[in-house]
Amino acid sequence: MKQIAKFIYFKILRWELKGTFPSYLDKFVAIVVPHTSWYDFLLGLLVRAVWDEEINYVGKKSLFKAPFGWFFRCTGGAPIDRRKTNDTVKATAEIFSQRKKFRLALSPEGTRKKVEKWKTGFYYIAKTANVPILLVAFDYGKKEIKLSEPLFPTEDKEADFKKYHAFFNGVEGKH
Repeated sequence: MKQIAKFIYFKILRWELKGTFPSYLDKFVAIVVPHTSWYDFLLGLLVRAVWDEEINYVGKKSLFKAPFGWFFRCTGGAPIDRRKTNDTVKATAEIFSQRKKFRLALSPEGTRKKVEKWKTGFYYIAKTANVPILLVAFDYGKKEIKLSEPLFPTEDKEADFKKYHAFFNGVEGKH
């Protein structure tokens, strides 16, 4: 599967990878920006196969119902009930303590629509679980996926977010 994924990613789609996947880390939160299309999910599955690494994600509970629920579970997904009455940060951070390996990929935009401000749940999940954050840019303009070094959240959220936003500066989404 890895060889097929590499052929599709590098030869057919002609995309590149910038940065090194941190295979040595069993736990982290990866934020993938920008998230502007359903195609981002397919590209994510493809690059995960290129790396031949286990990467998980959470999705709204309704995605995990028939007829496609089996697919999302098989590809590493876990359902999350995003109603305001639930503490999603705490529930997600708890998964890190329950598993030996959990690499959570998510979009801080929380939607495929253009947003002015990211949601902060990823930051608090990483802080609560005491795991680093990996920045992952899906740049359709340059046809590359760019990875940062793992970054642990500090006590200065504003400075951390400036660093995160700077990493994604100039990155073009599909839409």
